[in-house]
Parts: sequence; structure tokens; C-alpha cells
Amino acid sequence: MNPIETIYQHFTKAYRVTTDSRKIEQDAVFFALKGDNFDANDFALQVAEEGVASLVVADRKSLPKHERIVIVDDTLMALQDVANYHRRQMKATVLAITGTNGKTTTKELVSAVLSQKHDIIHTMGNLNNHIGVPLTLLSIKPETEIAVVEMGANHPGEIDTLCHIALPDYGLITNIGKAHLEGFGSFEGVIETKTELYRYIKKHGKMVFFNRANPLLWELSGSQPRLSYGNDIDADYVSSPIECNPYLTVEYRGTIIKTKLVGAYNFENVAAAIAVGRYFGVEEWQIAKALEAYTPTNSRSQVIDTEHNHIIMDAYNANPTSMQAALRNFAGICGERHLLILGDMRELGTASEEEHRYILELMKDLGFKAACLVGPNFCACNDNADWKTFAKVEDLCQYVESHPVEGKTILVKGSRGIQLEKVLALL
Repeated sequence: MNPIETIYQHFTKAYRVTTDSRKIEQDAVFFALKGDNFDANDFALQVAEEGVASLVVADRKSLPKHERIVIVDDTLMALQDVANYHRRQMKATVLAITGTNGKTTTKELVSAVLSQKHDIIHTMGNLNNHIGVPLTLLSIKPETEIAVVEMGANHPGEIDTLCHIALPDYGLITNIGKAHLEGFGSFEGVIETKTELYRYIKKHGKMVFFNRANPLLWELSGSQPRLSYGNDIDADYVSSPIECNPYLTVEYRGTIIKTKLVGAYNFENVAAAIAVGRYFGVEEWQIAKALEAYTPTNSRSQVIDTEHNHIIMDAYNANPTSMQAALRNFAGICGERHLLILGDMRELGTASEEEHRYILELMKDLGFKAACLVGPNFCACNDNADWKTFAKVEDLCQYVESHPVEGKTILVKGSRGIQLEKVLALL
């Protein structure tokens, strides 16, 4: 029996895996992964001797022989191979979702809709990389009907790699915009990588879903089986935004769906969920029920009312495309007593200065008077004396402590690395 079959045999005792030595469940398989700042091989023998784990998978050849330890050449590759093997044993249909913006929200909405009719699993949080995707696949159970798998990337070839692990039947790209330009090299590099999903589905899968109102996706998906959605009369599943003040309301075939999502840019995410749901046989009333019940979390388009202010918290991530959409949406709903708290957009490489300057110009054009800008890029580019700049979020927090903010409608938006959530308690 080869190592992958041995690992898989242990995995099927409880269908549990972990990569955290502090969170070992009974009969789980523990994969001792290595990172930049840790090496779980250090704990492999301890985990094996505790006897809770069914098996410990490690790649440190110097570990002593132990009946609960299997040594492989590469633990990460073993995790991916076991996940791929498991995926091929299960009957579940796999839908892969990627895109520059909205992929996590779309994944959450699609999953909420599909769960009305089907036994599903989906990517937890944003575990969408070379480790997260295998872990998601290993959560598929024999009774699972559909697995919704989110795929992220910041370098060329990564989506293709994830596709060959997950073997998706269906694909959905939410959109393609400017993000991770440092890793992709250019916007063309983003397009090339994101469309690796289209190319995989064309060769190995069944069909892709795409936004009919997005000209780029219309063009890129044109050579393969596809179904369209969105606010376009020619779409296969036509839906329309009704209002967004501040919550998004959508109409589909006469059904009015009142979501708890802020931002007109969320319409395409909702439209995707409607289309996928209908394709997989979810009734319209069930779709409406699921979408209306969904509440965003984790700093993604959250509305937070504090004792002093009304806050739109959208600081999980930021790139030029999502920042522009958020600003335009906020301009339409914020009123006169507004405040922008914006953080730098990370991983833009040589395009960083140009993209930050464009955002500042857009803020001027949209008439924003009050802003707090956090991060070295905004600090270097800002020439508006009315907009305050801070090198880091701790400086902003000190300022807000001494200059309390009250009675404002506030947009908080920035890359996760800026940690703008730290200022929330002061607003």
C-alpha cells in the first residue's frame, strides 16, 4: 500500500484532518506542515505519543519510527494528494469560484442558497489557497451532494494547480480586476491566471456561470458551455437591482429580495447565487429566503451602528477595483455628515503610486470633504490639506481618541494588512 492509500485509510476512520497540533480531534489525521515561521514536524512525535490522532504525516526523515507516524517526501503535497484522492472517491459535484472581488461573498451566498435543497459543504472563511482548498475537499462526506470551493491566487498558475487538486465540474469567475499586481506582474497576468478556471472547465468540466453584463467575462467565456446571469435582458437568469439605501434590494422574476448587504457592487454576487440556485433546482421562494437571511460578517460590507456613528465596515480587503466601487456606492448613500477612513491597497507593485493617486482623484470628483488616510502610500500621494494622513493605524487610533468622532456615516475600507478594524472600538 502506498503512503497516500495508507493515509487515506486512516482518514476514513473519522473523516477528520488537522494541521494544528493544538486542535487534534479523536482519530483525526495530523499533517505536520511547515511555514515561514513554524515547522509542525517539531510536534509530530508528541502528537503521535498522545494517541488521539489516528495518524501523523510528517516529512522530517530524522523522526524516530512510530506506529502512528508516516514519513513522506513533502507533507503539503501529501495533503493535496490525499484531498485529490478523496475528491475522486466522492460523488459530490464541485463548483469552483474565483475572481478579483466578491468571491468569498459569492461563495457564502451560493452556499446559503444551495443548502435550501442540497446537502453541501463549502470553503470555511477564506481558506482558498493551496492548503485551504485541500482541507475543504477533505470535508466532503459520502452524503455530500455539492461542494462549493473558493479559489484564491496571487501568482500565475495557482488557479490551475487548485483545479487539478479539486477537479471542478462547474466554474464561476465573479469578475477580473486590478489586484495582487505585484505577484501577477500586470493586469494581463491577472486575466491569464483567473481564466485558468475557464480553461480547466472547458477541457475537463461541464459549464461555467458568468455575469452577462460584464463584457470581459462575456468575451473570455465565449468558447465553452456557459450560463449567464445579471441585469441584462439577454441573460439566462435575469435579475435586477431595485435600490441600495443602504441595503441592496433585488428583483428576480417578480420576487423582491431584501438583502442585508450594503453596496450596489454586491448585486453581481446576489445575481450569481440566484442563477446557481435555479440551475441546481432551488425554488425561487427558497432562494429569497436564503438571501434575505444571510448576514455578512468578518468586516465584509457590514453595517455597524455604534452609540455615536453609523459605520459601513468593508476592511477585509482592498484593491483598486473594489475601492472604486465602494467609494461610488458610499457617495450615493452617505449624506453630508460623512467620513472616509481608508487604508493603503497592498500588493500593487509598480502600479501602486498611480492607483493610489487615482483613488484620491476619485474622492475629489465624488465630493468627499472629510477623510482619514492610513498607510505610507496614501501619505505619499495625498496633497489635500483637509484629508488627514496617518502612517499606521495606531496613529489614527491616537488621533480619534483625542478627537472623538460623532454623528457621522463612516466608510472603513482598506487592505487587511492595515488592520483598520482596530479603530472600530473608538467610533
